[in-house]
Amino acid sequence: MKRICVYCGSNVGSRAAYADAARELGRVIADAGLGLVYGAGNVGLMHVVAEAALRAGGEVIGLIPRSLADKELAHEDLTELIVVESMHERKQGMADRSDGFIALPGGIGTLEEVVEVFTWLQLEFHSKPIGLLNVAGFYDRLLEFLEHMSAEGFLLRAQVDMLLVDDDPGRLLDRMRRFKPIRQEKWIDRRRFT
Repeated sequence: MKRICVYCGSNVGSRAAYADAARELGRVIADAGLGLVYGAGNVGLMHVVAEAALRAGGEVIGLIPRSLADKELAHEDLTELIVVESMHERKQGMADRSDGFIALPGGIGTLEEVVEVFTWLQLEFHSKPIGLLNVAGFYDRLLEFLEHMSAEGFLLRAQVDMLLVDDDPGRLLDRMRRFKPIRQEKWIDRRRFT
């Protein structure tokens, strides 16, 4: 692994623990000699994780759509700031530049981004590790819902297990380094269509 993509909120949230975790994650990524790839925001947890990585001497690459950069939301002091034309281009560019993905707490955009790369892993479009930094139990209800999807026959147990969940950034990175994707003959039970 050379670079980790971090998805997180453009707000800091209601608990100090969220910003503390973002700060620690940025530092841990940089201390591990890894680069940080993120959405180039200069607000919220996005700002916190980027600043922590930069202060620790890490490489930080940000990708942002022009429409958001024009609203002065782009962090100008990154190792590399890439302005793109669309959200689709941003997300694909972040994925292409990364060897793994971590979601800190965030809103619907964070959820959409991490679920998309999780879907890509399920469909074998990539074989990169995906982690949830479950700060203060933030992702507990999402994990419960994934268990429900599995119990109801829409998601295989092995696929749920490919999502790495931890509340410690260093431990999560270690688990991501050891990640081995689970390959399946198929992810659809064709017998259910008859």
